[in-house]
Amino acid sequence: MNKLFVSVISLGFAGLLGSILFSCQGKPGASTQLATNDSNKTVNGNLGIVYVNSDTLLSKYELFKEARAKMEEKAKQAQVELQAKGTAFQREVADYQKNAPTMSAEQRQTTEERLARKQNELSQHNQNASASLQQDEAEENQKLYTKVSEYLKKYSKEKGYKYVLTYSATNPALLYADQSLEITTEVVKGLNEEYKQEKK
Repeated sequence: MNKLFVSVISLGFAGLLGSILFSCQGKPGASTQLATNDSNKTVNGNLGIVYVNSDTLLSKYELFKEARAKMEEKAKQAQVELQAKGTAFQREVADYQKNAPTMSAEQRQTTEERLARKQNELSQHNQNASASLQQDEAEENQKLYTKVSEYLKKYSKEKGYKYVLTYSATNPALLYADQSLEITTEVVKGLNEEYKQEKK
């Protein structure tokens, strides 16, 4: 479970980002200067189509990094608790197996029923912990998605973009994108500045 939930928030949010085909009302004919890692490039505003590299966004967006760290800590704590309960249960089983030959039939039956109940309780606790982590992960993903999409609405309206697509090397639904259309640097900067203001 630990390995699953350490990585699941990254995968889940990347999937949400990958679903963005963002449309907004722009200003036709406007020409926009975009700062990229290499140089300043001009995007033809008549197309109104740009993209964000979701891999870069997820690695540099402070809100996401904090959410991922929080989920990893929750998963770690849940794993430690489950391991402790599992170890204690295994000790009880081992003790029973050791003492069973000297126990009466009634004692064996009573002990086996008690261990069976504990095993069911442990399994239910495991399922509940997994469900709780999945719910937390879904809520974090939705919060992150909302933050990004709301920011892109404002940013696209300001710049005159009609569509903001996403690109990811790990999930290449977009097979090719000209780097002159990339706005990742500006979006990450804006999101982090906005988040910094919210934390004050």
